[in-house]
Amino acid sequence: MIQRLSSSAALLALCFTLAACGDKPATEAAPQETVDPSIVVADEAMLARVKVASVAMEPFSDVLRVAGRIDFDRQRMARIGASVTGRVTDITTTLGATVKPGDVLARLHSTELGSAQLAYLKAKAQSELQQNARERARLLFAADVIGKAELQRRENEYAVAAAELRAAYDQLSVLGMSASAIARMGKSGEISSFSPVVSTLHGSVVEFKVSPGQVVQPADALFTVADLSRVWAVAEVPEQQADLVAEGQTVDIEVPALGNRRIKGELIYVGQVVNPSTRTVLVRTSIDNADGRLKPAMLATMLIVSRPTEQLVIPASAVVRFENEDLVYVEIEPGRFRATQVQTGGTYNGKRVVVSGLKAGDRVAVEGAFHLNNQRTGVDPE
Repeated sequence: MIQRLSSSAALLALCFTLAACGDKPATEAAPQETVDPSIVVADEAMLARVKVASVAMEPFSDVLRVAGRIDFDRQRMARIGASVTGRVTDITTTLGATVKPGDVLARLHSTELGSAQLAYLKAKAQSELQQNARERARLLFAADVIGKAELQRRENEYAVAAAELRAAYDQLSVLGMSASAIARMGKSGEISSFSPVVSTLHGSVVEFKVSPGQVVQPADALFTVADLSRVWAVAEVPEQQADLVAEGQTVDIEVPALGNRRIKGELIYVGQVVNPSTRTVLVRTSIDNADGRLKPAMLATMLIVSRPTEQLVIPASAVVRFENEDLVYVEIEPGRFRATQVQTGGTYNGKRVVVSGLKAGDRVAVEGAFHLNNQRTGVDPE
């Protein structure tokens, strides 16, 4: 009897076990596939808005931004001084005045000039005397009154007097007297120890360092006259970038004092030496300044289009800025794109240099990248 109960209990336990097993599903659910958040699958409507192109090496001109300033055009500028040592008696111009060649800027009283004029008059009189003596000697020699030796002596004396006259004339020219002024003095015999300081250039008086009563010398620069209808913009290019600039390259000049108005130009000079103190190379361009708004010493910024070099570039439209990263969408197969972080460099004419993240031959979305990024991030493009 006990054995029958035990068998029945075992059979009942087996039935409960089988019933419990019957509650489980026949097969386990398959694990879900992991989704790559950087992958975008574009449908036909999206593909119609996307254009794909290969990344390639191309000649690229970077834009160098260097600090500079406005300066005088040194070829349209003159520093004017006295031609003789003397004392300033009066000044006949003012700062900012417009002058032309020959205009008197100041007058000096010079004893040196008076002495040189006196020497010229003496040399002129002596030359005329010796010339007359030579002519008389020639007549007497022709009449066989004097010998040839006497004639040669008279001719030599005249040659010496003529040489002294030329030297005195040259001295007056050095001291600033014109040929017409010397001729007038030679005829009148009047000495004037007053010497004018005259302009040699058409322009504006931008500086003078003289006052009445001052004793000046030929080495002193008394006035600065400049033609400001054209000015220079000059800048210092770091020596590491000096190989990227050359004469003739396009330049944009920004002048903060004029509201950063951009002025077009081109480089007319690139220095041949490096400044050892600043490790820079001087460059400059010439700018039209007919309206006179540009003032020497104004601060300026030069934007220089550098010499083209072969670099890996992509259209700027291919780059999407997202969460402080630059992304491009690389086509991994038709209709599938991967968001790829890139590091970019300079930008010019709608192109950007790729520093890292891509290689030549990669196919990227050059148009429609913004829409791909919106689809990836779940942002409504509208």
